Amino acid sequence: MIDREEAYKLLKKYLRDDKLIKHSLAVEAILRDAAARVNKDEQLWSITGLLHDLDYDYTREDPAKHATMAAELLEGLLPEEGINAIKAHNYTHTDQIPMTSLDKALIAADAVSGLVIATALVMPSKKLFEVKLETLIKKFYDTSFATGCNRKRIELCSDFGFDVESFLKLSLIALQRRADVLGL
Repeated sequence: MIDREEAYKLLKKYLRDDKLIKHSLAVEAILRDAAARVNKDEQLWSITGLLHDLDYDYTREDPAKHATMAAELLEGLLPEEGINAIKAHNYTHTDQIPMTSLDKALIAADAVSGLVIATALVMPSKKLFEVKLETLIKKFYDTSFATGCNRKRIELCSDFGFDVESFLKLSLIALQRRADVLGL
């Protein structure tokens, strides 16, 4: 399996958009902490999170190709479980139905990272340190906030060992620890 340093170089090679790179780093952080909490392979989960949108700059205009191209690029570099999870995170356009804990964790982490960051951006300082768990929970239940965030995807956390509030807490803490890298 590709190591973290090689994975990051690959990410930088294929993704040019700084926001997408930061999003990938956010999903990586959430998945690493989630894996540790549920006794899964932290390296596999985090690298899968880091590389899940590897092809986005090339497939942005054709969502049906998103994740399929990434899977092809990662063949032989990432175990099949990680490749399947990447395909499953775009299950509406791929044939990969989310089945495993990693599949569902990637989908949930992808969605929750956006909610946490959107919450930080409405804080006066626009910084993650200012976000309190109570605020994040309120934003989760306020469906008029971050309307592009699919809460049902976040709720998949119940399929890999979390209730929504504990997953929001884990995600917030994971991103607060990486706030410097995320620029938040």
